[in-house]
Amino acid sequence: MNPFLLMQAAQTAVVDGVEEEIVVESIKLFDLMLKGGWIMIPLGLLSVISVIIFIERFLLLRRLSREDLNFMNRIKDYIHDGKIDSALALCQSNEHPISRMIEKGVTRIGRPLQDVSTAIENVGNLEVSRLEKGLPMLATIAGGAPMIGFLGTVIGMIKSFWEMSNAGNNIMVDQLAGGIYTALVTTVTGLIVGIIAYFAYNYLVTRVGKVVFNMEARTMEFMDILNEPAR
Repeated sequence: MNPFLLMQAAQTAVVDGVEEEIVVESIKLFDLMLKGGWIMIPLGLLSVISVIIFIERFLLLRRLSREDLNFMNRIKDYIHDGKIDSALALCQSNEHPISRMIEKGVTRIGRPLQDVSTAIENVGNLEVSRLEKGLPMLATIAGGAPMIGFLGTVIGMIKSFWEMSNAGNNIMVDQLAGGIYTALVTTVTGLIVGIIAYFAYNYLVTRVGKVVFNMEARTMEFMDILNEPAR
């Protein structure tokens, strides 16, 4: 049963023999957001940007977390059999940071192991930068959104005090409501956007860390293959 109807019935029972129409005003979210003023525009943009970054990075990292378990075994067989071209073709057919790192290492086979390791490390640094794309922006939103919300709080309080000074002794509550709405709505919105961006950032950083760990593990495995004695 609708709780508003229960409230209406209870209030009608108090008045004996008199029928009164009770109007219950509910708060609409959109109207409430409008009361935050122009500060809500940058907060809305930041929330949209953070959602886009999170979804795009999440889908990418989920795809990269699915690794071909037979990839390194096939690379090992090709290298031991001297089929360098087949190893390169295998790497090029696999869209994964690990395959691009191993591809660079395969092209350096025959050079000193230190040169091979350096080449793989350089490619790995580039791949990590690609994985972290958008994360600095997400971290900035996590820290900046609450500050923008607090800016709205200050603006709202200034507006309220301005109304108080102009009203003199005839001040009414509704005259202060606009500034108080601005102060509270922007604060809450800024905190919500910042908290969501903060948790999204930390979650993505954890996922990136797992992918980087796999990249390092496969690099060590590849170097071990090169260090193995020829058959």
